[in-house]
Amino acid sequence: MTSQNIRFLPYVIRHVPGETLSTHPSQAERPTPPARSGGAAATGWILTIALNVVAPIITYHQLQDHGWSEAGSLLVSSAWPVVDNIVVLAWRRKLDEFAMVTLAFLAITAAVSLVGANSARTLLVKDSCVTGLFGLLCLATLLAPRPLIFYFGRKFATDGTPESTAWWNGLWQYPGFRRSMTVMTAVWGAGYVLEAGVRVALAYVLDTDTMVAVSPIMIYGVLAGLALWTVYYGKKSKAEGERRAAAAAAEAGAAAA
Repeated sequence: MTSQNIRFLPYVIRHVPGETLSTHPSQAERPTPPARSGGAAATGWILTIALNVVAPIITYHQLQDHGWSEAGSLLVSSAWPVVDNIVVLAWRRKLDEFAMVTLAFLAITAAVSLVGANSARTLLVKDSCVTGLFGLLCLATLLAPRPLIFYFGRKFATDGTPESTAWWNGLWQYPGFRRSMTVMTAVWGAGYVLEAGVRVALAYVLDTDTMVAVSPIMIYGVLAGLALWTVYYGKKSKAEGERRAAAAAAEAGAAAA
């Protein structure tokens, strides 16, 4: 159950005001971000919580009540996040970097689930390892021309039109924006690697029934924690950018005088 984190991470990133993250003094020349509808975000959150938290837990316990094994119940209940991503891809009808990463993780999750032993504990460990893989991917893209969070941010910070896409791409020229994308990619990557390690450890400590309930809580708990940090970091970066811009303007004024 990793792809839901991938899909909603950009909603948080969007709250980092890219046009104020730079130390560039010409604030008036900056392009303004496109307007966004909060209704789509709310609908997406409702669908994700229903299909990634509520439905898997209900399905697991219902199958257990009807005599299914722990492993079989867990494997069937884990299909709900796949349904979630199919709905999203059908809704948006676009295949970009974000969608390709989502599809890749769906394929990896399915492959990992089918390889090797499929006890309930092993399936929980495998699911955690896929989450950790996402964290490692974030960290690996720090060596790429642009980190992974840049592409995820563009997915939800724009409406997909050429104009809004060009606005987001154009923010890359500002040092503050580049630094913010890099820092966020590093923090989210490290956060999910750590989360995966803790979930793997808990899978060997807690019983399956408890872990089925704890796992999605951990997933969204870590997501909420990273979201709060991202909003805090965005506000701090905005204030720092404004301070540096004001200092640069004051220096320019003093030089002109």
